Amino acid sequence: MSALAPETALPERRQSSTLAPVLKKARHGTEMVGDFFLTFWGIVKMLPRRPFQWRELVAQAWFIASVSIVPTMLMSIPFCVMVVFQINVLLNEIGAIDLSGAGAGVAVIREIGPIVTVLVVAGAGATAICADLGSRTIREEIDAMKVLGIDPIQRLAVPRVIASCGVAVFLNGLVTAIGLAGGYVYGVFLQGATPGQYITAIPILTGIPDLLISELKAGIFGLLAALVACHLGFNAGGGPKGVGDAVNQTVVFSFVLLFLANAVITTLALH
Repeated sequence: MSALAPETALPERRQSSTLAPVLKKARHGTEMVGDFFLTFWGIVKMLPRRPFQWRELVAQAWFIASVSIVPTMLMSIPFCVMVVFQINVLLNEIGAIDLSGAGAGVAVIREIGPIVTVLVVAGAGATAICADLGSRTIREEIDAMKVLGIDPIQRLAVPRVIASCGVAVFLNGLVTAIGLAGGYVYGVFLQGATPGQYITAIPILTGIPDLLISELKAGIFGLLAALVACHLGFNAGGGPKGVGDAVNQTVVFSFVLLFLANAVITTLALH
């Protein structure tokens, strides 16, 4: 029996050595999720605390808008126009080109606006926030603030989160306006719809509730992207390379989280 003990123990050792990396990654992922929610809860606790950093809020709103408006316009024009163009082709085939405005309203207000907002907020706004906070972290500015008794969550994170929400709502409205205008140009000047029919058809399938849901989605997207950026920025390490890694992680995590949120909110709104 004692001679067989090492043979029976060998498969167990192999199994444990195989599971060790998986368990390590699972534990690391669980810790990351826990740290993310701790950051979120810290920001929520600091929201009502005074004095509120109004100057930082305005500066960050302008900063995020300045790095996001141009990408938003460059993405929204071809994105919206091509989708509306394809919808109009289908409507023209069934002799319903007069409903071009209704198709454009559904596509732009319900989905295209929030999706373009997702891409821009995560790709431009959140990465800028993460790079800024990550640079402060590796320069030990965050530690210096803590030594001086200044809470970096209140001073830096809260204004950025609120600014990101506000800018995301603004960008969603901008994409909606550009999309409807682009659909008007294609539908009226290239595909045979009349101006009056295009405009009057917009509220057939969409209305104020759809617009409000779209803006709510944009605000939530801005909140989530800023939370991810703040969390990864505050936890950046390893010098400039660590900041670059944090920025890359911000893009990936923000995209995944925002598209999941978009699917959940859209499903709940349609029901």
